[in-house]
Amino acid sequence: MKLNSFKALHLLPLVFLSLLLGISGGWIRLGSLVVPISEAGVYHGLIMTGGFLGTLISIERAMIMEKKTWLIIPLLTGASLIPFFLGIDEIGLFLLMAGSLGLSLIMHLQSLKHPKFHTALLYAGAVSWFIGNYMSWHTGLIAAGSTWWIGFLLFTIVGERLELSQFLPVPSWSKHALKLLLALFAIGLAIPFHSWGNEIMGLSALLISAWLLVFDMAKVISKKSGQFRYIGIGLRVGYVWLGIHGLILLGMESHAIYYDLMLHTFFLGFTFSMIWAHAPIIFPTIFGIRESPYHPILWSTWISFQVSLLGRILSSLWGEFQLRQLFGILNGYLILIQFILMVGIILWKINQNQSLRI
Repeated sequence: MKLNSFKALHLLPLVFLSLLLGISGGWIRLGSLVVPISEAGVYHGLIMTGGFLGTLISIERAMIMEKKTWLIIPLLTGASLIPFFLGIDEIGLFLLMAGSLGLSLIMHLQSLKHPKFHTALLYAGAVSWFIGNYMSWHTGLIAAGSTWWIGFLLFTIVGERLELSQFLPVPSWSKHALKLLLALFAIGLAIPFHSWGNEIMGLSALLISAWLLVFDMAKVISKKSGQFRYIGIGLRVGYVWLGIHGLILLGMESHAIYYDLMLHTFFLGFTFSMIWAHAPIIFPTIFGIRESPYHPILWSTWISFQVSLLGRILSSLWGEFQLRQLFGILNGYLILIQFILMVGIILWKINQNQSLRI
């Protein structure tokens, strides 16, 4: 395949395989061998944040560039799945570092072309991803990069929300307040996690959550119907999960599975809520299709996922670890079903449109 004919759609197999392997790794970490691939458990965090989430975000940003040769960057991050699957973590981390450095370069160029706060924030997110990957490689501890990956996704998601709602009338004082809160979160990232870093991150995440609930346009569109309601409610529920994440960072450090609670309220509750809410807008753009991956049937799996995640968090807090495992396995299946449904909806709509043309 020639590079100039390479499209974002060609990366979908790597994205889906990363999701599948990442979820199976989560099941292994919960103590269930649904898919008994030990490497998936070992590299679960790297596969989910790098191979899946990082690749999706890199595709989105590469598609904005004039030359589609920038798609080589998500190809690098998506390809990191292969060495991780083979247990060659050095090569996998090298590919993620190269890809995150490439995304930083994309955002540097976009920031020069559009010198606005949301592009600077997206730039900060890309750099945070690179730092997290570097920290994991440098220390030999995957967990060393986890807070920086949280920074990557938080800065990226808030940056995208500001980008999509940049013309919405918001009081100027609130914009300055958000900048201060994001700067506070960045300070929390730079300070060692178990000194004051987690408290600073927690406080700022809680306040950023409140800011988004009050000032983001999701408050308006959640009152509409159909796809708009799905997007708006999805965003606002995600903001609530971000607030819960902040509360856990602030007050639950002594809990036996504090690290698990801190990670999954963010990566599952906040991040996946954001992905599904943005999908009807973003997916058609980045994959070059007209059809939106929305249908009312998505509500059933979306609600089931939110309930199962709440069950997982509550059973973790109460020390009911068998229930936690059950809800955690259900989380994974529902994530897969939600994405399969979205693909099915797109294919069904394409078929319907073709039938109408005949």
